[in-house]
Amino acid sequence: MALASNYPQAQGLYDPAAEHDACGVAMVATLNKIATHEIVAKALTALRNMEHRGASGAEPDSGDGAGILIRIPDAYFQAVVDFKLPAADAYATGIAFIAKGADVKADIARIADEEGLVVLGWREVPINSTSLGKTALSVMPDFHQLFIAGKKGETGIALDRLAFCLRKRAEHTLDLYFPSLSSQTIVYKGMLTTGQLEEFFPELSDERVVSPLALVHSRFSTNTFPSWPLAHPYRFIAHNGEINTVKGNRNWMRAPATAARPMRPSLPKVLSSFTATAIRTKSAISTPYAISMAGGRARKRSRMISG
Repeated sequence: MALASNYPQAQGLYDPAAEHDACGVAMVATLNKIATHEIVAKALTALRNMEHRGASGAEPDSGDGAGILIRIPDAYFQAVVDFKLPAADAYATGIAFIAKGADVKADIARIADEEGLVVLGWREVPINSTSLGKTALSVMPDFHQLFIAGKKGETGIALDRLAFCLRKRAEHTLDLYFPSLSSQTIVYKGMLTTGQLEEFFPELSDERVVSPLALVHSRFSTNTFPSWPLAHPYRFIAHNGEINTVKGNRNWMRAPATAARPMRPSLPKVLSSFTATAIRTKSAISTPYAISMAGGRARKRSRMISG
C-alpha cells in the first residue's frame, strides 16, 4: 500500500525508474558516548546550513525533504508517554506516517501478535505545520508513534528482527510508512525544508531529547518528485549523490535472499520489497542493507552487499 503522492505516472519520455537525485548530508557525534542535547542542536544547525544543498519547488515552503536520525531518547519517551515502557533496548519505537483518515491500529496489533510482538501503546506526535506550503500539506499524513516489545523479552537485534517483519508487512498491506522502527534509533523527517524540520517536530528542541550522534540530510531532487517517505535519512543510510547501478543491483537481489535465512518464517511475505520497481534509489539500497543486518551479517559485509 502507499501514501498519497504527487508522483506522475510513466508517460512519454518520462519514466520514474530513471530518476536520480543529489543531496546534502552531515553528521555530529561524540567520542565519549555520552548522549546530550547539544549533539542534536548542532546537527540541526548543520542541517540549516545545508539549505543550499536542498531544494523546493515553485513554492519555497514545500521542500524536497529534510530529516534527522538520532539515538532513541529513552528518558524523554519514558516521561511523555501515558503507559509503561520497559528498559531501554527492550522496546522498539518509530513514527508512523499514516494516510489521512486511515484506521490501522487494530491491524498493527494483529500483525504484531503474529510476529511475536505486543503493542505497548501509541503516542500522537506533536507537530507544527504552520510554515508548510500547499503542496506539502496536500499530501501530509498523520503522525503517530508506535511502541512495541517482544513477547519473550527480546532486546537489541533480536527485537529489531521482529520489528523489521512487522514494519514490512504493515507497509505492504496498510496505508502507512515507518521512517524507522527500531530499538536503537529514531528518524524524524518529511517533505520539509532544512529550516522547517525543527519547527515541524518541536520536540527536537526539548533539552530532554539527547543523543550521542545525529545524522541529518537535506534532499535535492534533481529529477525526482518529493514525497514525505522519500526524505532522508533512511533507517541505516543517508546518501549524497546519484546512484546509477540500482537496476543491476535490483536484478541481483532477485536471486535467493540468502542474507535473510536466519530470520523468521514470515520473511517471504516481505521479500518483494527487494525488487519493487517503485522503490527509489536510496530506499533500494536501504532495504537490502536492513535485511542483511537483520540476517546477522556484519555492517561492512552488509554495505558491500547493498551497494
